[in-house]
Parts: sequence; structure tokens; C-alpha cells
Amino acid sequence: MSNIWSVYTAAPHRVLFLPGFIQSLLAMLWWVFDLELRLAGNVGLVEQGLPSPLLHGWLMVYGLFPFFIFGFLFTAAPNWLSGPDISRSSYLLTLFGMSLGVVLLYIGQSAAGLVLHLLGWSVAMQALLKTLHGRKDPDPRHAWATWAALMLGAAGELLMLGGLLLDHWEWLQLGIELGLWGCLVPLFLTVCHRMIPWFTSRVVTNYVLIRPYPQLWVMWVACLLHFVLDGAGQMALTWLVDLPLAALVFWFSARWGLRLGFQVRLLAVLHIAFLWAGAAFSLFGLSSLAAFLGLDWSAGLAPLHALGIGFFGAMVIGMVSRVSLGHSGRALLADSVTWWLFWAIQVVALLRMLPDLSVAAWSAHWISMTGLLWLVVFAGWSWKYAPMTWRRRVDGKSG
Repeated sequence: MSNIWSVYTAAPHRVLFLPGFIQSLLAMLWWVFDLELRLAGNVGLVEQGLPSPLLHGWLMVYGLFPFFIFGFLFTAAPNWLSGPDISRSSYLLTLFGMSLGVVLLYIGQSAAGLVLHLLGWSVAMQALLKTLHGRKDPDPRHAWATWAALMLGAAGELLMLGGLLLDHWEWLQLGIELGLWGCLVPLFLTVCHRMIPWFTSRVVTNYVLIRPYPQLWVMWVACLLHFVLDGAGQMALTWLVDLPLAALVFWFSARWGLRLGFQVRLLAVLHIAFLWAGAAFSLFGLSSLAAFLGLDWSAGLAPLHALGIGFFGAMVIGMVSRVSLGHSGRALLADSVTWWLFWAIQVVALLRMLPDLSVAAWSAHWISMTGLLWLVVFAGWSWKYAPMTWRRRVDGKSG
């Protein structure tokens, strides 16, 4: 057992990816069971703490993707910056704080859970800040941008904690929105800006690496303006930033060589996942524009699920698979299982969006069905990649 623990804790991506794999299953399993209980007229799984819809939002925004994010950044940021590695104590404290926080939220102890989760998050940010300050690379812009996004995520979670303690329940949804538009969306866009053209340049010969920063900062401002307009109740005006966001995503996709990216499966998944961001922003914009024009149409929750399942979910499968393969000594090749699981998550995203985009009446149980499909996909993916977190590298190297 001690040998497994020493292998598991040998590198930060191992330590943080494993709870991410677990949460990719538990968070959705909880949501499906809770939804079915409420549809049957019973009390949900949690009788105290955050109400079910808000807990579902917290789990997806704060309780799932950040495990993968910190595992990735703890590995990538020192390489980006030629800076000091993340210390073992830092990534273990991050693991314990965030994991225990998640457990407490599941059992209804929301305030205590948020405090512990925030403590783990704070340790992670301090560790990344130390790497930033100790850098040798002269261009820290991507690293600072991801750190700023994580700071906004911490602010969003702190807002939720304040809402719970001071009985301001309107702050809870606002905290989730800040975590989404202030943290996850700009952070994922920043990582794509850094990594997609770089990975493409490793595959495509005579590739011109295009990474203009002004367009990235415009995307950042658009994300924050979306949050501000949403928080102010001006959803009929978010099209002013959503549609330019979509245009920039499609512009980047074209300049980064979407077609060329299909030469290698593990690269293609990143290019395809990035397109989901453009689709999501387009739907947000069209829905907002319809409201602005007084049209009797709305995209409902379809844009949110295009973002959460299509963009975040698919990008996590692509990035985490790549890191897991590379840092376990395996070839950077997506086998048929990984490839088809990736396409399966595209189907899950489309099926979850269908009720909101269709004029037909859909049973609420359809949501549960798509949740179960998510579970099938992520169970297969976790079965393949989670063991790499506690097994030694196949090339015999450490880490």
C-alpha cells in the first residue's frame, strides 16, 4: 500500500487527476439520482445545505473541473515558465482541502465544505504564485492569466460562502456565474490559446504558430462583460459580447489549422473541442438577440450545456488524456477507445441540448438519460486513464 501511495504522490497531475476522475462520475451520479427522486415526488438526496440545482451547479463549476485544472497547471506552469516545480506538500494540501470540501457538500455541510475547498484552492494558488515569481521565462502572460482566472473563481466561491452565512441566497447563483464566466471560460480559452497552436506545431511541418494576445484579452473582457450583464439582469444585451466571442473562436480555429489538426487524433480532439466554445457563444448570443428583438424563442439551457459538456468536457478528455499518456511514459497517441469515447461525449452534448432547441415536449427523464450516457462515457475513460495515476511509468522513469 505504501508503494502505491509513493507512486501516486510522485507527481501533482497524478494526485489531482484521480479525484477528478472520481468526481466525473460521482457528480453526475448524484445529479441523476437526485433528479429522479424529485421527479417521483420524493425529497432529494440532500435535505440541508445548498438546494439541489445550486449544488449541481457548484459541483460542475467548482467540484469537478478544477481538479483537472490544477493537475494540469501544476504540471504545465513550471514548464511554461521554466520555474520551480510545485512542492509535494502544496499539491497534497490542495488534494485534501478540496476533496474534503466536496465530501462535506455532498452530505449537506455546505458552509464547512466551502471553507475547506477554498483553503485547498488557496494553497494551489499560492503554489502557482511561487512558480510565477521564480520563473526564468520572459513571457508569463498565459500563466498570469490562468492565475487571475483562478482568483476570480476563488472570489466566486467566497461569494457563495458569504451568501450562505449571511442568508443572501441571491449571491449563490451569482457565485456560480462568476466561477463560470470569470474562471472556467477565460481559463479554458487561455489554455487553448497557449496549447492548441503549440501542439499543432509539433505535428504539422512548416506550421506558423499564431498566438496574438490582443484577441485573447478581448475574449477575456467579453467573458467578464457577459457576467456583469447577466448579474445586472440584462441578458437581452449579452449578444453584444457573445457573438464577437463566437467570431473570435472561429477565427482562431481557422488560423490554428483546424483541418491540419486532423492528422493526429490526439490533436484533433483539441481542435474539435474548441469549436464547441464557438457553438456555445453563438447560441448564447442568438438567444440574447432574440430576447432583445422581442422574439418568442430562447435557446434555454442549450448554450450552457454546449459549454459545459461540449467544450469543457471534451477539452478535459483531450488534455488530460494527453498529459496522462505523456507523463506515464506512453506514446502520445489516442487509441480507438479514446477516440470513440471522445466522439461519444459529442453525442451526449447534442442529446442534452435537444430538448431546449426543439419545439416538441420532452420528458424530464430525458435529462436523466443524458446523465447516464455521460456516466457511461466517463466511466470508460476513467477505467482507461485513472489507473495511470497510481501505476509506475512504463518507461521506468520517476514522476
